[in-house]
Amino acid sequence: MDWKSHRIDALLEMALVEDQAAHDSTSHLTIDPDLRAAASIIARQEMVVSGLGSVPRFFEIFARLDHRAEAHARFEVVSHPEIFDGVRVRAGQVLAVIRHNARVLLSSERVILNLMQHLSGIATLTRKYCDAIEGTHAKVLDTRKTVPGMRMLEKYAVQCGGGTNHRIDLASGILIKNNHISLGGGLPAVLASAIAKRRKGQRVEVEVRTAEELEQALQGGAEAILLDNMTPEQVRTSVARIKKEIERIQAENPERWIPTEASGGIVLENIRDYAETGVDFISVGALTHSAKAADISMSIAAE
Repeated sequence: MDWKSHRIDALLEMALVEDQAAHDSTSHLTIDPDLRAAASIIARQEMVVSGLGSVPRFFEIFARLDHRAEAHARFEVVSHPEIFDGVRVRAGQVLAVIRHNARVLLSSERVILNLMQHLSGIATLTRKYCDAIEGTHAKVLDTRKTVPGMRMLEKYAVQCGGGTNHRIDLASGILIKNNHISLGGGLPAVLASAIAKRRKGQRVEVEVRTAEELEQALQGGAEAILLDNMTPEQVRTSVARIKKEIERIQAENPERWIPTEASGGIVLENIRDYAETGVDFISVGALTHSAKAADISMSIAAE
């Protein structure tokens, strides 16, 4: 993750402005402006770390927002070489120690914790899903079910947990879903239109819910198949049918492949059943829309 990218900068700045971190009345009225302190970021549960790389950037942006001397004081963020985004840690481990002006640490504490708790929660849940299908062919995918404005960071957190990103936005891929099919005149019509009008290099994926729709997608030249809201047995049958189609088209073009994806109603308790069907990918919206925030705290003491 490039924590200095324009889009990430804007998000981190928005968080600081939202909390009025540069105008913290309590800290400014009660804390000596020259006091320096050390803040320890501590994991309070076993978790996968995500968002640690944002910490130095928060303070760089804070200095831009607050022109007082303390905001521009020298700061240092120190973490153990073995602790970084994507690493699993145990409860009680110190993730990083920040040395900075005490007022600035107090004013930034909440936004830093909010982000790290949210992203680490996503990474931790993703790791559980990935662990649940370990040893199978399948990979865990995220979805676009993200908090508005947070997608890049949430998808980064999925990567930290071992998951794989699906399309980042509507412009980055073609996925024909049931509403496109119903509004566009049926699956054969919308699939033919997408193939004819797509940009060079764009792959056309089709969401199917029945065996009939699967046949229409295969006959129409779909290049990826999303098997939506099917039982594991239905997915297994569909994957077997798609593999036969792959064998047929590879006889003419050995490089052709039709990746398969299962989606809908997939939870930790049943994801392995889906993975064992032979499907290539399993998309799970819960990774980003239902992850519980990780328990992380910050302890600050005067130096």
